[in-house]
Amino acid sequence: MTTAILSALPEEQSGLHHTLEQPVRLTHAGRTFWQGYLYGQPVVLALSGIGKVAAATTATALIERFGVTRMVFTGVAGGIGQGVQVGDVVVAQDYVQHDMDATPLFARWQVPGYASVRLPCDPALSALLSAAAQSCLGQAALHWEPPRTTPTGGPHLHQGLMASGDQFVTSAEVSKALRASLLAAGHEVLAVEMEGAAVAQVCIDYGVPFAAVRAISDRADDQATVDFPRFIRTVASRYADHIVRGLLQAL
Repeated sequence: MTTAILSALPEEQSGLHHTLEQPVRLTHAGRTFWQGYLYGQPVVLALSGIGKVAAATTATALIERFGVTRMVFTGVAGGIGQGVQVGDVVVAQDYVQHDMDATPLFARWQVPGYASVRLPCDPALSALLSAAAQSCLGQAALHWEPPRTTPTGGPHLHQGLMASGDQFVTSAEVSKALRASLLAAGHEVLAVEMEGAAVAQVCIDYGVPFAAVRAISDRADDQATVDFPRFIRTVASRYADHIVRGLLQAL
């Protein structure tokens, strides 16, 4: 069984490329894919690019061209849930596309043709990913140097709903409105990003188990453009290395 490891940006999986054994580089559909082995498991590393269409294209290529049998997305996100702080990690239980609106034909945020607003992740794979993330954070807490805006006590793991849309949220006002509208409908979203829901949708179509983990790089507010580049450079890749290793060793 081959595991696909997806990220949007090169920095989010740079360490994995250095660890990849027997690497083979292939180009398909305008994307570069790396086949090889990580911790004894066959994998394909790929960059989805930014946004839902790019992510869906890459996920489809991974299934159709490379025959992957499970898919994991690792990267960063903006925390919008209460208590979700910079440096924390969120493992998705399900996804919503926050920019989908086919009302009045369908419920707000529901992708037409799917059973509900939420697109579920695979429970078993997500549980393994959560365990790997918790182990990583337990080690990270020993060396935790929180940003000035982050409460002390080390990073925390959250599990629940994530939202995706073709928008990099950099406004506290937009972030608050997005969270409030979803919460009013019973959807308590923890984090926002730009790819995961599209990958979840593709994996549901193909019956491929999918799980996603996101390190919180910012609070999706007016400081997002300041926090994001620094976090990518100093934290995200390290998190990905440790969490992916833990997951692959548990498979």
